[in-house]
Amino acid sequence: MSSRDGSRRRVLSRDERVLWHTVTRSIEPLRASTLMAPEDEQDVAVPARPAPNATRPAMTAPTPSAPALPALAPLGRRLRARVARGKEAIDGRIDLHGLTQAQAHSALLHFLRGASARDKKLVLVITGKGARGEGERGVLKRQVPQWLGLPEFRAFVIGFEDAHVAHGGEGALYVRIRRLRK
Repeated sequence: MSSRDGSRRRVLSRDERVLWHTVTRSIEPLRASTLMAPEDEQDVAVPARPAPNATRPAMTAPTPSAPALPALAPLGRRLRARVARGKEAIDGRIDLHGLTQAQAHSALLHFLRGASARDKKLVLVITGKGARGEGERGVLKRQVPQWLGLPEFRAFVIGFEDAHVAHGGEGALYVRIRRLRK
């Protein structure tokens, strides 16, 4: 067989045709069409279509969601340098030391919501570096950046970056706040 561009097409083996036919019969076509040519169906033994699995969740139409937010953006070299030198003010601080993950999540969301409502531009979130002992180290240090990417936080956050050593270094984050439209 030759295709339109002149190259030769490989012919499927009997096993490959059985597999292909099984796969194509297990899907719902978008529009009515023939899945295999009639001459191919004559020599292929096809197992019956499997019954739908009762435990599989039903497909539902996607629900309309809020408008997509742009990707999180870092502070930028100039702003970061100005903040580190003290030439750009930090409008607020929150210290999450000693809080559980649930408490820290709630406190951070409340703080960022308030900062956005008060038209703050840049805040400092202190997570701490974590205990130096056995077990998990720096749970909040790992979790807070992940939280800031969640939709509930994205409404208030433009971007974030590790703080300068003078402001806590890797145990703190500069967070740029999104201004609410009035």
